Amino acid sequence: MGRKELETVAPFPETIAEVREAGGEVYRYCYQCGKCDVVCPWNRVRDFSIRRIIREATFGLTQIESEDIWRCTTCGTCPQECPRGVEQVELGVALRRVASKYDVFPASVRSARAVRAGLTLEGNPLNEERAKRGDWAKDLPVRPFEEGMDVLYFVGCYYSYDPRLRKVAAATARILARAGVRFGILGEREGCCGESVRKTGAEQLFRDLARHNIKTWIDAGVKKIVVASPHCYHTFKNEYPEFKVNFEIVHMSQFLLGLVRDGRLKLEKPYPKRVAYHDPCYLGRHNGIFDEPRELLRAVPGLELVELADARQKSLCCGGGGGRVWMDTPRGERFSDLRLDQARDVGAEVLATACPYCITMFEDSRLTREDENLATVRDLAEIVEQAL
Repeated sequence: MGRKELETVAPFPETIAEVREAGGEVYRYCYQCGKCDVVCPWNRVRDFSIRRIIREATFGLTQIESEDIWRCTTCGTCPQECPRGVEQVELGVALRRVASKYDVFPASVRSARAVRAGLTLEGNPLNEERAKRGDWAKDLPVRPFEEGMDVLYFVGCYYSYDPRLRKVAAATARILARAGVRFGILGEREGCCGESVRKTGAEQLFRDLARHNIKTWIDAGVKKIVVASPHCYHTFKNEYPEFKVNFEIVHMSQFLLGLVRDGRLKLEKPYPKRVAYHDPCYLGRHNGIFDEPRELLRAVPGLELVELADARQKSLCCGGGGGRVWMDTPRGERFSDLRLDQARDVGAEVLATACPYCITMFEDSRLTREDENLATVRDLAEIVEQAL
């Protein structure tokens, strides 16, 4: 099969059907109003047209070698604005499945393809040793999960391996222990949730990862899962039920707030900082969790909470969703730079959030910027621990 034959979907009727199967004939409802292009964060940094991709996909003419089908961060901004119910995110994922099927990846995306090897062999996108997944918890009050414990703390890949985010996992564990929560972790038995790799088109790999986790939870007697990553939260709550299972899934911001409300966590030490909260796409827009993180921050003595220019439903994506956290984004096109500017503009000393991808993208932007006025990036758990 020659390279020229792969330039568009059109020569392969079965792939046209695959694209349409993701949303039936809903793509034909698009009347090219352009509202998706107006709200897409890419159009803040470069010219980008979602409606062109939709129009071409409707007729099976999408160029699957193009970088454009890999730009979508699946932030969910465009579907909420669409007057015709066109599911742009599902369309983009379907096109990526087609590209994956024929092994067509532009240069900027090949790093995301390489991630799949680590997920297959070690169960994480960072290609770290599975046996070291629980090493972050050494010398901390953390036990392996046992049936009968209150909750399973599902740590997630980045919190388990990334040096910056391990600090968040450690802070979380200390908070839970301080509150007297009987919790445990799975350590090397834990595997990647699979959410982001599914968004890059690797459907079978996602299903393999999901089945591994589900079997592990059932075997361990898990009933309630507390998770810090919004991506894990989203896929456990909304996608794992495809496998006919139903676990109680709670995001860490909700769980910590519950502990504060119940008096099990007493936030008494002042945290005299001006703090802006960034709504992660997969916590806020995709799952409607806007109030709990803010209420948690307002419970911290001395903390002044301010809103960013784009907040709640209109929150500006960090740029890491949809597998983009594994792809190259050149300077000048990083949404995270714009978000740090927004935090600076409202005088925030701290930019707080509750997502490992957001923290990763913001910290990367801070490293490449020479601006003393940029906010420090903190996870909610790090702020809560400071107030104990």
